[in-house]
Amino acid sequence: MTTRPALLIAGHGTRHEGAADALRALVGMLADRRPDVPVAGGFFGAPASPLPLSGAVDELAARGATRLVAVPLLLAPTGPIRETLPEAVARAVAPHPGLGFVCGPALGPHPRLLEVLERRLEAVLGGGARRPADRARTTVLLVGRGAADPHANAEVVRTARLLWEGRGFAGVESAFVTLAAPDVPAGLDRCRVLAAAAPGAPGADRIVVLPGFFFAGDLLERLRMQTEGWAAAHPGIEVLGAEPIGAAPELAEVVMERYRATVADGAAPELAVGAAAAVGGPA
Repeated sequence: MTTRPALLIAGHGTRHEGAADALRALVGMLADRRPDVPVAGGFFGAPASPLPLSGAVDELAARGATRLVAVPLLLAPTGPIRETLPEAVARAVAPHPGLGFVCGPALGPHPRLLEVLERRLEAVLGGGARRPADRARTTVLLVGRGAADPHANAEVVRTARLLWEGRGFAGVESAFVTLAAPDVPAGLDRCRVLAAAAPGAPGADRIVVLPGFFFAGDLLERLRMQTEGWAAAHPGIEVLGAEPIGAAPELAEVVMERYRATVADGAAPELAVGAAAAVGGPA
């Protein structure tokens, strides 16, 4: 029988095998770092996922867990969706009487995650990304999932602002793959205008499209298709695509920090089914 609440890592909305592999890598990283905390992960909001959230709950229950802390892998709340994380976890724990849970809010633009996003930019730009003059001719488009809830979309805009501050880029704009404006082509148009007007960087002509989500999947494929279409219509501008956050060590740190904070809040010692933050809406 476990004594600590188990950690349930919840990804959202993908059936992509590469995303499942990345989540497995993140789970393994956390298990190595904290062998005293049972950990498993899966996806909700995606039927036929190769790594379903229900399977992760079954695994933790089989390992003797009686309490779960679910940490969603979301940079921003999803807004209204068909099944929220609390609903998904409640359905998954239903076959396990006595298994309680609590859900945390989206991770948000944590400073450690901003470091990872900056590193993804450096990787696609190469060593020149560290030269002030090189960054000054580069505009970044941070692309979020998109939601019907303006509060959820505002978190993506806030992340873009925090990523821009003090990093020397000509600008960091935001756009969304679906449900919200501006869409990716409109966001790239805004970057083009901003780059042309950037002070001290005449001829700024490079845009980096930065995914504002954790793993590869259908969203990333749609984003790349939209980006390639826009780039083909604007051959005079260099358009580069960065990688998503992935199973970065910093992500493992932030997830564990959120787990510890949830336990320290006092919700975990007497977890009851249905105790949850509103992950489906603004956090």
